[in-house]
Amino acid sequence: MLRKITGSVGEDVTIDTPVHANWGLRHVHFGKQIYCNAFVSFVDDGEIFIGDDCMIGPGTVFATAGHPAHPKLRQLRYVYNLPIRVGKNVRIGSGVQIVPGVTIGDNSVIGAGSVVTKDIPANVVAVGSPCRVIREIGQCDREYYYKDKPLDFDPEGDELP
Repeated sequence: MLRKITGSVGEDVTIDTPVHANWGLRHVHFGKQIYCNAFVSFVDDGEIFIGDDCMIGPGTVFATAGHPAHPKLRQLRYVYNLPIRVGKNVRIGSGVQIVPGVTIGDNSVIGAGSVVTKDIPANVVAVGSPCRVIREIGQCDREYYYKDKPLDFDPEGDELP
C-alpha cells in the first residue's frame, strides 16, 4: 500500500497510525528500514526525503510549507514550499518540529521537543528550541549508551553481544 501512496518507499518501512499528510504522502520519499511512530504529520506540499535506517518519534511534524511575515503577502495568501531532507541513520525524538528547507545530516540525533529551524550537520546531537548542536557524536558514545549507563561491547567492533 505504501508504494501506491508515497513518492517512493524502500524495503522494511513501518509507519504507525494515525499519520497525517496534506497530499497523502505522495511527496514523501522514504529510504529503507525506517520506523515512523504514531501521530506524525507530513505537511508535504513540498518534497520530504527521509534516508535509510531512520527512526522518527511520535508527534513529529515535517512542515515544508511556510508563510511570509509581511502582512500584505499573508493577506494575498502567499505560501512558499521548501524541501526537507533527513540523512541516513538519523534519530528524531518525539514532538520535534522541522520547518521548511531544513537538512539534517547523516547519523545525527535530534532531541525530543526540538524545533529545527536551520540545517543540522552529520554526526551530532542537537536539541532545543531553536534546535542547536550540543556536541559531536564521539568516544563517549562508544562507551555509554545513555548518560552513565556503560555499554558491554564495542559498537564499532565486529561482534555484538
